[in-house]
Amino acid sequence: MPTPVLVFGATGGVGSACARHAQSLGASVTLAVRDTEKPIPGLSPEQEKAGGYKRVQADLMRPETVSEAVKQSGAKHAFVYLVFPIPGQPDPNRAAFKALRAAGVEFVVFLSSLSVEMYEPVDSVPAQEIIPYAHAQAELALEEIFGKSGYVSLRPGGFASNLFRSAGMVKAGSVKMPYPEVKFDWIVPEDIGRAGGTILVGGPSSTGGEKSILLCGPELISQGNAVKTIGRVLGKEVAVEAVGDEEAVKDMVAGGLPGPLANYLVKALKHPGVMETLFASNKYKVAVENVRKYAGKATTLVEWATENKVAFE
Repeated sequence: MPTPVLVFGATGGVGSACARHAQSLGASVTLAVRDTEKPIPGLSPEQEKAGGYKRVQADLMRPETVSEAVKQSGAKHAFVYLVFPIPGQPDPNRAAFKALRAAGVEFVVFLSSLSVEMYEPVDSVPAQEIIPYAHAQAELALEEIFGKSGYVSLRPGGFASNLFRSAGMVKAGSVKMPYPEVKFDWIVPEDIGRAGGTILVGGPSSTGGEKSILLCGPELISQGNAVKTIGRVLGKEVAVEAVGDEEAVKDMVAGGLPGPLANYLVKALKHPGVMETLFASNKYKVAVENVRKYAGKATTLVEWATENKVAFE
């Protein structure tokens, strides 16, 4: 009998890839989505029907819908992502995890962040480090609720899809950004999702007991050169202009990011030393090999840009 799995966030790049890969491995996949009419990337309605996917309305911020999704799917394994907590309000992730466990889920694959890896132990992440702190708190909640063998955290590096934010400027031929010299690994969401799907179906034993899986793209490329890589794929020259912190924050907020998060991201770019140390260590090699191991291949930035060139044309 196919393994029933529940995938939250299936309308996003990582979640959709996780769902599709889990189905390709023989799982019975239920897609837990806020909007049941929204398309699933990479999955046409015909493919969705032929693959036996089911949809259920659920929102990780509403625990009662999480419980109902588990009951309808019959899933014992679930893939989830982080809901950023609102300061001063109860943590929605803890409530969602408790709902999953109470409804019968035994194993969770959680989309975390490589930034957590910069701190040891996990509970030492300072609250002002917004991104790693939020993910670390979720990991701690998972361990408390599901136990050490009841979850696996995926810790991916910098998403290649973040470059979509610069699509308009790429089209215009000139991109403004803070600290263009800072390097990232540019991991592809599809690779993260495939790795997640492998572990989701395989369960805790599929990682050999490892509860955090580092995932990185196969090349370290500066922000500026990443933009120029897209330009080469398009067959055109794209200029890169460095901007100051204040302008960078303003641009990010105008693009929809909350102010505190924009400030944090610019600060992290200004002081990238800890991440640079991680990239220079054996952990980076392990992270790239993990992508090949669990996702089957590690997609390069050129390959990703070629597949997504229409977004930049």
